[in-house]
Amino acid sequence: MFKIKILVLLSLFAFLKKSTAQDWANLTKYKTANEELLALPGDEKRVVFMGNSITEGWTKSFFENPSYINRGIGGQTTPQMLLRFRQDVIQLKPKVVLILAGTNDIAGNTGPMTLEEIRDNILSMVEIAEANGIFPIVCSVLPAYDYPWRPGLAPNIKIPKLNLMLKNMAEEKGVQYLDYFAAMADDRNGLPSKLTTDEVHLTKEGYEIMEKLAKQSIKKVLNKQK
Repeated sequence: MFKIKILVLLSLFAFLKKSTAQDWANLTKYKTANEELLALPGDEKRVVFMGNSITEGWTKSFFENPSYINRGIGGQTTPQMLLRFRQDVIQLKPKVVLILAGTNDIAGNTGPMTLEEIRDNILSMVEIAEANGIFPIVCSVLPAYDYPWRPGLAPNIKIPKLNLMLKNMAEEKGVQYLDYFAAMADDRNGLPSKLTTDEVHLTKEGYEIMEKLAKQSIKKVLNKQK
C-alpha cells in the first residue's frame, strides 16, 4: 500500500510539473523558421519586424519581399519580446529591426506594467540591436480607444503618453521613430472604423497605411548607411 501511495504521489508530481511548464516567451514559435533562414545566404537588406498580433497578422503580401521577416506573436508584451529578441532578431543578422510593442503591456496581458517599464524594455531592445550593428526603428503604439478583451483601461489616454516617451527616447538615442499613431488616430485617440475590426486589430486599409510608412522609414534608414 505504501509503494502504491508513493507511485501515485510521483505520478501526480510529474503531471503537475508538466502541466505548469510553459514556454512563456514562445521561444519555440519561430525556432524552425529561424534555422531555415540561417541556412540561406545572408541578406544585406534584411529587415525583421518584431511585434505582437498587429505584426503577426500583417498582410501576407507585404512579406512576399524575401528581405522582410515577420516575427510577431499575438498577445505578447515587451518583457516577452525582450526575452526572445536575441534568437528572433539578433541571430538573423538583419540590417534593420522595427520594434512595435507596448499595447498588450497597457492591457496587462502579463501583469501590471508602468509606462516607464514599457519604455525601458523597448529601450533595452534598441540597445541590444545597436550593440550588434542593427539599426532599430522605434514604432509608436497604434491607437486603441478600448480593449475588447479588457475594457476600461483607458488606452486612448495611456498610449499617447507612452508614444511621447518613445519619441523622446528615440531622439535621445539618435534612432528613427516611426509614428503610426499620428497617421491613423481619430478624434477619440482610437482607430476609425474603416481601419479596424475591433478597435485594436487592423483591416486591409489599416495595413496599407502601415506598409507605406514602414517602407518610407526603412528606406530612410538604409539610405543613411550608404
